[in-house]
Amino acid sequence: MSATKQVIKLNSDPLAPYAISPGWRVGDLLFLSGQAAIDEQGQVVGVGDFDSQLRQVLVNIDRVLHAAGSSRDQIVKVTIYLTDMENFQKIVQARKIYFKAPYPADTTVEVKALALPDLMVEIDVIAAA
Repeated sequence: MSATKQVIKLNSDPLAPYAISPGWRVGDLLFLSGQAAIDEQGQVVGVGDFDSQLRQVLVNIDRVLHAAGSSRDQIVKVTIYLTDMENFQKIVQARKIYFKAPYPADTTVEVKALALPDLMVEIDVIAAA
């Protein structure tokens, strides 16, 4: 028996122009596409400001989770992509602010670039539905 799957839909989807779904529910798990500092109109937020970009990423994650009937406290795994590992300590601080113990499993990697040149951070998520 295969798990049921359903796309997560947003009323205003900034990823639609890139042919990307916000995420999928498969059984009792949610798999979110990487969320970056892009607002609902598709504009990059906080150019050159890592903290502003990280806040927008978390707003976007919350928005997709909410659309799927879930919330940040249901996140079990994050993968964080940074264009500059110098921002890693800010990620550690943010985990303590935006998550509660027990913290989600985490992989953090530095990448040469993200999809748009002004993006500094992207996070994808696996969460319970």
